[in-house]
Amino acid sequence: MANARDIVSQFQGLTLENVGTWPLLPRVTVWLVAIVACAVLGWFLLWSKQVEELERLRQAESQLKEQYKSKLQQAINLEELRKQKEQVSQYVLTLEKQLPSKAEMDALLSDINQAGVGRGLQFELFRPGQTNLKEYYAELPIAVKVSGRYHDLGAFTSDIANLPRIVTLNNLVIQAGKDGMLSLDATAKTFRYLDEDELAAQRKARQAAAAKK
Repeated sequence: MANARDIVSQFQGLTLENVGTWPLLPRVTVWLVAIVACAVLGWFLLWSKQVEELERLRQAESQLKEQYKSKLQQAINLEELRKQKEQVSQYVLTLEKQLPSKAEMDALLSDINQAGVGRGLQFELFRPGQTNLKEYYAELPIAVKVSGRYHDLGAFTSDIANLPRIVTLNNLVIQAGKDGMLSLDATAKTFRYLDEDELAAQRKARQAAAAKK
């Protein structure tokens, strides 16, 4: 108890005018309070921002490391990627060669008709529809209805699939007729690539649509 009273007595009667004559304990206490206050103020005014900036830089460093790993992997596989790109380009060229031009469409329609006639089928309907323009190609649907024997119809569909140009048969409906005859009702679709005027019109339409947004 005596020690506690002695400590308390050292803090009694202190004023700012006689700081130099304060006992040791009050002076040390004031210095410690000042140091703690400076540390707290330094944290809020300076160090906290530096810590936030350090954390941001650490995250940026982590992202840059991941980007470096990704680019390094791409560099390692660059030759393989080039080969794959070349293969894809060749495949696209092969598909493009199977698409007729606008001028070749009449010949292709004739080929489809001849595929049926050559198998002895009777055409009841052969009506090209409205051409549908897509982004890079045009689609032409053809309503087809033919009649004939089972094996002849099968051979006809096989001949269509083996044409040098791409032709697909869609929505097939087969109905039985008289004397073992069958009728095939379908929509044949063929495709062609767009000519320069059509491509220019497509680009102009896309630009106009983008300008309205």
